[in-house]
Amino acid sequence: MTRLAGIFLLLAQLFAVHLAAADELRPAFLDIREMAADEFAVVWKVPALGDLRLGIYVRLPASCRPKAEPVRTIQAGSFFERSSVVCAGGLKGREISVDGLKSGVTDALARIEYRDGTTEVARITPDSPILLVVGAQSRLEVAKTYLLLGIDHILTGFDHLLFVLALMLLIRDPWMLAKTITAFTIAHSITLAGATLGFFSLPQKPVEAAIALSIAFVASELIKIKAGERRLSQAYPWVVAFAFGLLHGFGFAGALKETGLPQLDVPLALLMFNVGVEAGQLLFVAAILIAVRAATALVTTWPVVPARLAAAYLIGIISMVWFVTRVTSFAI
Repeated sequence: MTRLAGIFLLLAQLFAVHLAAADELRPAFLDIREMAADEFAVVWKVPALGDLRLGIYVRLPASCRPKAEPVRTIQAGSFFERSSVVCAGGLKGREISVDGLKSGVTDALARIEYRDGTTEVARITPDSPILLVVGAQSRLEVAKTYLLLGIDHILTGFDHLLFVLALMLLIRDPWMLAKTITAFTIAHSITLAGATLGFFSLPQKPVEAAIALSIAFVASELIKIKAGERRLSQAYPWVVAFAFGLLHGFGFAGALKETGLPQLDVPLALLMFNVGVEAGQLLFVAAILIAVRAATALVTTWPVVPARLAAAYLIGIISMVWFVTRVTSFAI
């Protein structure tokens, strides 16, 4: 894992570059609910920074007409546009598009809920900016949608990835690393399922701040490593991963709650979202291990102690910036 420290220095710089623009990386969210025949309540949520919002705009079918002027507000780092529309003939078979996605800054997530309990969820991307509304989705389509949502969430969740990366830097034994990642997976799967199904919950903003602190804790453990001394986090890293994994699961649940689960396929959607999270996590771990192997072929030695310390301090700085940012958002 000595070369991992050097590789991490490069990766951490990428995390740092995205710190100021972290909010912009969240997907836009379109929530449409059928209130009566041909009548829909529409909420369009777009990432914002202060009074500035991303320049992406939803375009409903030409058959839709607003019942009143939309209400626009900015709350907790997001721009909201709430409206009520009447769409002659409904939405099924019609197209909904999002303008401005070509910049590639973010994607959009659309959720349409019908009065009969069926739900349609889809991603709108720069490569596919038009959504054809199909109505009820097949179980295969539900599975695919939530699998991709899970993968997308973990691969754009820099805090979760940074925690995993810090664990990889802390643990040198491959078997112990496998056990630790497994413990993290089991733990966040428990709280993801429980919180999403309503068995227990925690306020989302404090959870996000605590997640940042969990990363800072691992960073402090990296800094305190001394030759000949084996700290608890090194001897039993799976315990640390499991404990903080429970916390990270609440973070995953917050994203899934915003999207919602289809009433008729709750177990399938929840399972596939979790599988997607795990698949994305494994892809990330595999990418890091491949990078380490490639670096081994190119560079024979790394300055181990300075590289580890530099990596640990970078982790700590990034995580504490996230912590302060998230704590200060409590009052917003």
